[in-house]
Amino acid sequence: MSHYILPAEWYPQSGVQLTWPHAETDWNYMLPEVEECFSNIAREISLREKLLIVAPAPDEVRQYLTNKVNMANVQFVTCPTNDTWARDHGGITMCDTETGKARILDFKFNGWGMKFVAALDNMITRNCYNQGVFEAEYVNKLNFVIEGGSIESDGNGTLLTTSECLLSPNRNGEWDKDEIESYLKSTLSVRQILWLDHGYLAGDDTDSHVDTLARICPNDTIVYVHCTDTDDEHYDALTRMEEQLLTFRTLTGKKYNLLPLPMANAIYEDGERLPATYANFLIINGAILYPTYNQPSNDCEAARVLQQAFPGYEIIGIDCRALIKQHGSLHCVTMQYPQGVLL
Repeated sequence: MSHYILPAEWYPQSGVQLTWPHAETDWNYMLPEVEECFSNIAREISLREKLLIVAPAPDEVRQYLTNKVNMANVQFVTCPTNDTWARDHGGITMCDTETGKARILDFKFNGWGMKFVAALDNMITRNCYNQGVFEAEYVNKLNFVIEGGSIESDGNGTLLTTSECLLSPNRNGEWDKDEIESYLKSTLSVRQILWLDHGYLAGDDTDSHVDTLARICPNDTIVYVHCTDTDDEHYDALTRMEEQLLTFRTLTGKKYNLLPLPMANAIYEDGERLPATYANFLIINGAILYPTYNQPSNDCEAARVLQQAFPGYEIIGIDCRALIKQHGSLHCVTMQYPQGVLL
């Protein structure tokens, strides 16, 4: 009998992956700005656990980070990359609750439904495994497209996702909803899937990844983006999302404790609204790293809500105005690995 589970993000971690920006990525026009953001994230991770940095030229990154982070906790992997969104090209870890063994599931990453070139990023997990990064079994799941940002697990048999993303015709279009649900239940060892049918962020390239909208937290809690401005373009969709969240139940039939996160004030670049969201936080050992947007009132309110959701954790804000210029945020550029996985 298998005892493998898809652990919640707050499960004890061995480390976090960052795939570092470089001049051949879309960050080339603003590389110093985004590297500063990445180094701030790297500093907080390296103070608490191992940091795995994937880069085509790691010596340059090592030189840049010296005296900025706890280098004793940093491991580098040399690997060609298209971009930096580790959440979506990183391996998804399953853990055996009895033996402590782990499996790295390597799903196909196709640039969020073939929107962007991703052939190099789709090989990162295999490259890391071949270079001896993981103390885990490698499992080839490249017949199915899934991104880490599209799923949330409570570690106890429930998966939260969005129909907009997982039912996208450019991901697994030959599969219908029932087939996808059956596949996810058997592959990820979950017993129920909660499908969010509403909610989006302007400027988002991912087809409504759940980690931009609603996140599972401990103690049957879900934090979610809440829009109170009736004139905001997101108001109707996010209100319908909230109404649907109210109907969701745990496997034991309990209502979820819902905690609303503020909607970030609109941020524009070249006339385009950027996908600023407080739901895109990262859980690490003992701390929550959450994105801030130089909006003191909203930034503080988001910290208050996250402290309520994660009592006992340190809540640390990272200015992520650089990241949203390429349509992602803090959670999108990171992928955590449970304890015992990173060597």
